[in-house]
Amino acid sequence: MDWNLNRINDYLFKWVFGRPENKEILLSFLNSVLSPNGQDELADITLAERELDPEHIHDKLSRLDILGKGNDGSIINIEVQIANQYDIDKRTLYYWAKLYQGQLQKGQRYKDLSRTITVNVLNFGFLPDSQKYHSMFSLYEAHSGYRLNRDLEIHFLELSKWKALSVKPKTRLDKWLMYLSNTNPQEMEEIAMSEPAIRKALTAEEIFLKQDKERYLYEMREKALLDHVSAIEGAKEEGVAEGIAKGIAEGKAQANNEIALKLLKMKLPLSDIVKATGLTEEEISKLH
Repeated sequence: MDWNLNRINDYLFKWVFGRPENKEILLSFLNSVLSPNGQDELADITLAERELDPEHIHDKLSRLDILGKGNDGSIINIEVQIANQYDIDKRTLYYWAKLYQGQLQKGQRYKDLSRTITVNVLNFGFLPDSQKYHSMFSLYEAHSGYRLNRDLEIHFLELSKWKALSVKPKTRLDKWLMYLSNTNPQEMEEIAMSEPAIRKALTAEEIFLKQDKERYLYEMREKALLDHVSAIEGAKEEGVAEGIAKGIAEGKAQANNEIALKLLKMKLPLSDIVKATGLTEEEISKLH
């Protein structure tokens, strides 16, 4: 096992959590978030397409990491964020709203709308409480705290806060956060002994690493993520808002274009190049 794997690399994350044969892994993780101290809320989940309506993909980059429908009808979206791109609160609400309103077809009633859940896994601190690494937002009355309904549910898991606490895991969610935080091998083995789904996730990683194509795509995605973070940091140093926007856009575009060209030369399927870079088929065709 390569213990240097970045488990929040979105390509690897999708491979481990977003495949039908790994449903047990995804369900364990989601239940640890939705009901950390109680009975599991989800007994099953059906994976869905990871993209929103086509008209929004190009202008807002509205790609979802993992999207599924629970056996209770709930719509669940998981997103992994390596670097703070800012406005994550508004972006999260935007994605949530698209998923929520997109449920109704012509002739259906509002009562047919299902609970819609977003789980954000963040590799940076976002909310002000330095100790609270799992936060859940919904609709509550401002004075009494009465919850309007359960239809809106947004979770933030802040890995940097969990790691800073340096405490032993007490809940199943704690164990999953240890896994996602790239905990050292000895501690990870101990956790895996008590959590079958985490043990299965480690096995899935071993299968992943034995496939040259998958590992190469992971490494290319990792390079793109690092280039993206470097672009953000470079723009920050300039201290100019326009520099931030330009640095992010140029760094990400250049990295993804370079990766796409290399993969085209390797004659990989177009669908694999889309997964690895996030570019559209039309953008890749223009490069070709």
